[in-house]
Amino acid sequence: MKPEQHAAPSESTFNSVKEVDANLKARMEKAVSDLQHEMAAIRTGRASLGILDHIRVDYYGTPTPLNQVANLHVPEPSLITIQPWDISQIGPIEKAIRISDLGLNPANDGKIIRLPIPPLTEERRKELVKKLHAAAEHHRVSVRNIRRDGNENVKKLLKDKAITEDDEKRAHDEIQKLTDLFMGKIDTASKGKEKDILEIK
Repeated sequence: MKPEQHAAPSESTFNSVKEVDANLKARMEKAVSDLQHEMAAIRTGRASLGILDHIRVDYYGTPTPLNQVANLHVPEPSLITIQPWDISQIGPIEKAIRISDLGLNPANDGKIIRLPIPPLTEERRKELVKKLHAAAEHHRVSVRNIRRDGNENVKKLLKDKAITEDDEKRAHDEIQKLTDLFMGKIDTASKGKEKDILEIK
């Protein structure tokens, strides 16, 4: 997810500070929810279906999300089971998991795929924390870019004489408060995930 994908409408669509704020808030919320989605795909020492979200299976020539071709379950904390709706897909599903960056080793009995989730090694934990930090920083950049757009939109409202200089100052202060709030959400989410990754079960 590139930071600029939390796109803004063109500047001229804003007629008030309230509209600018509403737009910024929606885009910052999207940046945080994108990060949460990305973090779900980073595995911890416990089995979680979120780690399979980015797996695509070659379903008759079409890359298809795994959860659209099979039932997924977590019967125990260190195991995921994958039951294809179409048994002929067992090979392509297994292959998709093997070539992913998960580092997991699926096994099947002809009907169901078992995916053991081994405990993370110290080295793997460090790699995953690095990946997590990169994802969090990427979304912090998103939020800073959104703040910049908001400040520019407010300046334009002043230039167009839609607001006063006092309004502009207040609006910049509000935008900064909003930015701090969402930066805090990103920090809290990434710290929680880091704790999960580093936790030894």
